[in-house]
Amino acid sequence: MAERLSIGWRDAWLPAALAIVGALELASLQIPRWPIGIAIEVAACLLLVGRRRYPLAAPTLAGLTVLLIAFVGPGLDGPSLPIPILLVAIFALARWNVDLRGLFGLAAIVLVAYIDILFVDVQDEGWPDLVFVAALTVPPYVLGRLIRRLADQAELLRRNQALVRRDAARVERDRIARELHDVIAHSVSAMVVQTAVAQDLLRSDIDRAEAALADVAATGRQALAETGRLLHVIRDQDDELGLQPAPGLADVPRLVESFRDRGLRVECDLPDPMPTLPGGVDVSTYRIVQEALTNAQRYAADQRVELRVTTTDDTVTIRASNRADEPTSAVSGNGFGSRLGLAGMAERAAVLGGSLRHWQRDGRFEVEATLPKSGQ
Repeated sequence: MAERLSIGWRDAWLPAALAIVGALELASLQIPRWPIGIAIEVAACLLLVGRRRYPLAAPTLAGLTVLLIAFVGPGLDGPSLPIPILLVAIFALARWNVDLRGLFGLAAIVLVAYIDILFVDVQDEGWPDLVFVAALTVPPYVLGRLIRRLADQAELLRRNQALVRRDAARVERDRIARELHDVIAHSVSAMVVQTAVAQDLLRSDIDRAEAALADVAATGRQALAETGRLLHVIRDQDDELGLQPAPGLADVPRLVESFRDRGLRVECDLPDPMPTLPGGVDVSTYRIVQEALTNAQRYAADQRVELRVTTTDDTVTIRASNRADEPTSAVSGNGFGSRLGLAGMAERAAVLGGSLRHWQRDGRFEVEATLPKSGQ
């Protein structure tokens, strides 16, 4: 099925250029019937403007029109511009038709060209003329089909990449949902235990009972905040159980050591002492560090990464930096931070109301995630 595309400036500039050059050429040659030749070339170029919108009809008619010069115009042996016009028409038959129906237009053009050789521009060359026509028409068609195939493959690759990015985002949201579920379950369990303690202390120690109830209220507020964030993510369709305790910032030193054991040289700067973070922020801090170190191990040029985690009263900041081989490594996925890794970290930061930035400077790729402690 042929593509039906809108006509724009990109369709007009090449035919316009060919028409202008062809008109100047014929006007300068002053050969017999040159005004007719100009009219034919301009008509053929006008038809070429619609080569993407009408990929079979427009190039075929353009090729046949320019061949009229041999029958009613100054002939094909004088001007040179009919040949480029013909090549563009044949190329368009191959490039802009999805299937092989452009061969019908090519066959019509070749047939008219042979009629010209046999009955109009009669010469005694024989087979060389036939070979010339084939050499003139076949290469642009083959080139057009090759470019068509490459364009189709590039489009398929773009679609597949979009699907992979969407799947990666969905998987990341699902994993966040499972981890937040663990945090909320822990909070609710703690509230039950603290409430039972407060009940036991009501008659014997009012102050301790009030303190226990205050802890219950604080834990409940935190659980409500986590529940609000949970509503913004999607649960795993398979409802996999998160049986392992959710990791956090306190587990980062052990994570760093595991990467060092695998050969990654990590220069690490962590808060001392480790602050207490809300559950969702704690989990996401660990996961962002984990993704940063994983990408560095895969793509860092010298297998060295600088990791720094800092906290203030309101935010947690994770920053990782390493040397990159190529200037475009951050985008292409050949250096630290593949597209999917960056997408996963950005997804985590966005769920918590934070942000992710990445840039390349002086041969180093750097990524920085900022998470609000409130998770809002």
